[in-house]
Amino acid sequence: MKRRYSCMKVFHFRDKVDSLPRSVDRVLAPVHIRIKPTNACNHNCAYCAYRADALQLGRDMQARDRIPRDKMREIVEDIIAMQVRAVTFSGGGEPFCYPHLLEAVQALAASPVQFAALTNGARLSGELAELFAHRATWVRVSMDGWDGASYARYRRVPETEFDRVTGNMAAFQRLGGGCRLGASLIVDRTNAAHVREFIGRMRALGVDSVKVSPCIVANDAAANNAYHAPVFDRVKDEIARAKQDFAVRDFEVYDAYHALEDKFAKDYTWCPYLQVLPVIGADCRVYACQDKAYNLDTGCLGSIADRRFAAFWFDGKDKFFRIDPSKVCDHHCVANEKNRLLLEYLEADPEHLAFV
Repeated sequence: MKRRYSCMKVFHFRDKVDSLPRSVDRVLAPVHIRIKPTNACNHNCAYCAYRADALQLGRDMQARDRIPRDKMREIVEDIIAMQVRAVTFSGGGEPFCYPHLLEAVQALAASPVQFAALTNGARLSGELAELFAHRATWVRVSMDGWDGASYARYRRVPETEFDRVTGNMAAFQRLGGGCRLGASLIVDRTNAAHVREFIGRMRALGVDSVKVSPCIVANDAAANNAYHAPVFDRVKDEIARAKQDFAVRDFEVYDAYHALEDKFAKDYTWCPYLQVLPVIGADCRVYACQDKAYNLDTGCLGSIADRRFAAFWFDGKDKFFRIDPSKVCDHHCVANEKNRLLLEYLEADPEHLAFV
């Protein structure tokens, strides 16, 4: 099976990689952009990192924000013209609650730009589901509970919501098309004993993959690891048994459940990846990444409320070097491993490259 999760993907875009340093006098388009079209959500997850007072993520987020329709049209036009390779719609809020999502993805579907979505799945139906099923690359549904009662407790929704979401997922698969449907299980102490059960249920639905990740409970790595320590070995065992029990050629279990020290400490002073995968927030600001989204002082690259995204992006390189990860990114970072690989590549001594 080809790898769908890999830190090495960026090296397939050599021109982009070589353009990243400050010393290179050119700016290329991002490879991939996350768009958070709305901060409104139809679920109320207890562990939501964007709404947790203890976490830096989402610190300056306003729930009422959403990208205006004309601005979204303009952003999509620029993305297509800039030859960005991919767009993922995510939250913030629930992207399928955004009233202009269908129009945006219709425009992307008529272009070479690939698109995908992270969603809670409650509105994965109707014309939007049809379009995603036949034109999107992937959709991943974020989950936590393993049945109606547990799902309702996590998300503060009626117990019937679990059956609605899983029903939408099953119906989505019946639509056919080339879109891969995944589920993302966010693990805490409560559902740790149900990981294998959950993966089996997803496999029975016909889901293509399950990603298992730890919930983040604090900005401090030690606090996160202490929280997960009592269940860590149990979760790893549940994942291993699930891989063994449900192993088939067209089904993938991706184990992203790990200790978190390496995702917090940073010893580098610039972030290459923010030029590869930036975030456009519902407040019409551009952020360095999903872990710095809605951090106005330490994560914001600038506003596009009154200017086009393309004009902002290509207007010099200084904005890409304002953020010093060694000073302001001492928290969870999805790009940390990728940054380390990019920096090692970019810092290789050219006089010694042949000595492989």
